[in-house]
Amino acid sequence: MSDHAAPARPGPGSAVLSRPEATAALLDLLAAWLPRQRWFPGRDTGLAGLALVSDVPLQDGYPALRHLIIEAQLPGGPARFQVPVGYRPQAGQPPWLDSALIGRYDGVACYDALHDPELGDVLLRGISEERLAGQLRFVHEPSGPALTGHHRDGRLLGVEQSNTSVVFGDQVILKLLRRLFPGANPDLEVADALARLGSRHVAAPYGWIETDLDGEPVLLGVLSQFLAGAIDGWTLALASLRRSKAGEADSPYADEARQLGHATAELHRDLAAAFGSRAMTAAEVGNMAADMHRKLSDALTLVDALGPHEARIRAAYDAVGQLTTPVEVQRIHGDYHLGQVLRAGHGWVALDFEGEPSVPLAVRRAPAPALRDVAGMLRSFDYAARHQLTGEDTPDADGGAGAARLWNWQCQDAFCAGYAEGGGADPASHATLLRALTLEKAVYEVVYEYRHRPSWLPIPLDFVAAA
Repeated sequence: MSDHAAPARPGPGSAVLSRPEATAALLDLLAAWLPRQRWFPGRDTGLAGLALVSDVPLQDGYPALRHLIIEAQLPGGPARFQVPVGYRPQAGQPPWLDSALIGRYDGVACYDALHDPELGDVLLRGISEERLAGQLRFVHEPSGPALTGHHRDGRLLGVEQSNTSVVFGDQVILKLLRRLFPGANPDLEVADALARLGSRHVAAPYGWIETDLDGEPVLLGVLSQFLAGAIDGWTLALASLRRSKAGEADSPYADEARQLGHATAELHRDLAAAFGSRAMTAAEVGNMAADMHRKLSDALTLVDALGPHEARIRAAYDAVGQLTTPVEVQRIHGDYHLGQVLRAGHGWVALDFEGEPSVPLAVRRAPAPALRDVAGMLRSFDYAARHQLTGEDTPDADGGAGAARLWNWQCQDAFCAGYAEGGGADPASHATLLRALTLEKAVYEVVYEYRHRPSWLPIPLDFVAAA
């Protein structure tokens, strides 16, 4: 590998703006900008200050590009974030820059570089050429396609929350991880292992960007196959629910749910082949039940509305601790829901194997019951059905609720049937564990909505009340 320098352009660019006084001004701008970003966990809170962990210039001149890693002090401790920063003269700035603007300093606009097609091209070329820049390493998977034909046509996807993705030429997609964690990132680790097995249910990775922090590797971004024309499961579900409410018969989504269940079983089979599986010990099953109780106790201190349902939830968790049948564990997706799957031309494909970003990396990489993914998807069907009714106050509300409930039951039954047909553990034969895992997921959702989307809080609370 060698360091391939990007061509310089007229203007001072990052050379001037990396001076100490300019860097201090940028950190002040970032302290105000970060809490407003959807992917920042401390949204709507002020930041007293930020520390600069890494600063690597990737292109000088205009537009200039600096790759920053910054550390913020959050209530749970310090957290590190990746922010590629672009620079253009404030005069004559393009109109799209307004939505990406971090702030202005000395006549220069500083902005989120992932909104800029020219600067996205710098990152793609870095992977294509296997560039080394400071402590950043751009890696191209040898079996991946040539990338040179995709330059300068990147477009930002606006659907993600915890990461940011840029699509190039409807063939490759670069996902930049915003919050950074040391160690082997499951998103690349799992996708790469499944692609090498020939799995049909994963988008193959073509390259990545990485660095080292505190002596450990840190994944910054993954370049993968882009499935043009694919639609995420959540969007398809809401469209199906609208048709169901309108009285259209023979909605095809139950068939899609069955196929998704079958694909999920195949995905779990491939994960077990790649990473192994084993039975939990009795002590581990007891610890799993105890961890469920702990999470519920934490949730009860935050959300009083869970109180009337505590005894029933704890009874479900106690039943897990008393299981005598074997509980198999393996690597799983870990954050499995309708928004994490795509319906492509050849079938269902799973995305984002990094798991829940707020969970420690060691926990996300640890073996877990495959039924935890099943529980996540069952909760997602229920979420879609209840979301469709949120705020509904029309005369046919009762009829709409009935149609949504029927849709949910049909999809859940079809998914479970497809999962068993695909070789997964039959959910009907593991009802005790599945019920506890589903309630555990719902309690997590209650806490999440309480903190981030209070208007959605009734969705998981109503499920808990009826479960």
